[in-house]
Amino acid sequence: MTDALATPPAMLAQSKARMRELAAEYAQAVPGRDAHSLMAGMPDVKLLFMPMGDRDGAYDPEHSVIMINSSVRPERQRFTLAHEISHALLLGDDDLLSDLHDAFEGERLEQVIETLCNTGAAAILIPAELMQDMLQRFGPTGRALGELSRRADVSASTALYTLAENTEAPVIYAVCAVTRAEREDGTGAPGGPKELTVRASSAAPGVKYSLRPGTPIPPGHPIEIALETRLHITEESFVPFRSGRRMPAFVDAYADRYRVMVSFQLRPDRGTSEAASESLKDGGVDA
Repeated sequence: MTDALATPPAMLAQSKARMRELAAEYAQAVPGRDAHSLMAGMPDVKLLFMPMGDRDGAYDPEHSVIMINSSVRPERQRFTLAHEISHALLLGDDDLLSDLHDAFEGERLEQVIETLCNTGAAAILIPAELMQDMLQRFGPTGRALGELSRRADVSASTALYTLAENTEAPVIYAVCAVTRAEREDGTGAPGGPKELTVRASSAAPGVKYSLRPGTPIPPGHPIEIALETRLHITEESFVPFRSGRRMPAFVDAYADRYRVMVSFQLRPDRGTSEAASESLKDGGVDA
């Protein structure tokens, strides 16, 4: 299926493309995107909802069962179901599975498989036509992120990663909200002060690093103004890295209920290399 000489990064990109293809074909064949309709494409697999502690779900191919945690919110259950269906699709594609085992091993292989199943889940839940329509109507913006999440009825993080993977411009997307200030160990302090922070972030393929979750938003930033005024703010500003460094960017901050959907479009002359450098200093994670 893939080029035998492909490097692991290229292999991952090819595998994501194949996973999106499998997921899109599956989504087109089922009557809808509710739990009952999604299972229509797997008539021999039983769906069970049960308490599962910290686990969201699991797929047991030996007994043909998908288990979903009955204690989590419905939105999460639906994403988990699409994720477990993606596991089944991946296991059913011998070429893709073989390529993955040839290119990766151990913990890295497990990480790649989970990444691919998240990619597949997003492709199942978010129609490609809808995603493209949002980009065409609103561009690579915070508003496109908010509209995609609402219209596809998926979580902001699911919409965020899908939009990032399909954005060609040098853009960093983020979802920001007010939460308890973090301790030094990165956990929230019960009863502690609240602050506006990045809750999730992902960047377009050309931007190697993204903002770290928990990054505070400084006072007066367009994100804070959008949250306080409920206005859609678009203006020249900066990417607020956790280290305190500020990279110039065009910011689109779209208030959506208790959170703000944001896009940072980097200046072409700053490029992706500087974004990667700043984010790496900042402790960012590979998008």
